[in-house]
Amino acid sequence: MAPRPSITGFDPKKFAAASANARGDPWARYEAWRYTGPFTRWNRFKGAFPGLGIATVAFAGYCVAEALFFKDEHGHHDMTT
Repeated sequence: MAPRPSITGFDPKKFAAASANARGDPWARYEAWRYTGPFTRWNRFKGAFPGLGIATVAFAGYCVAEALFFKDEHGHHDMTT
């Protein structure tokens, strides 16, 4: 028994063949701008934490200065005399 033809004339197999793109995604050209130029993954991540680099260097400098110049000498001497 042969399949009955569609009343509307719509054939999903013909539609899929006509809309197939050799590259895959038909909207790829319209989406490409999101991942190029100033919108690359690195550029999007770079602006996520503004000031983090400066804060890290300042904190490291503070820790070094405290260790070198500000010695904690109170309360640690010998109390026997």
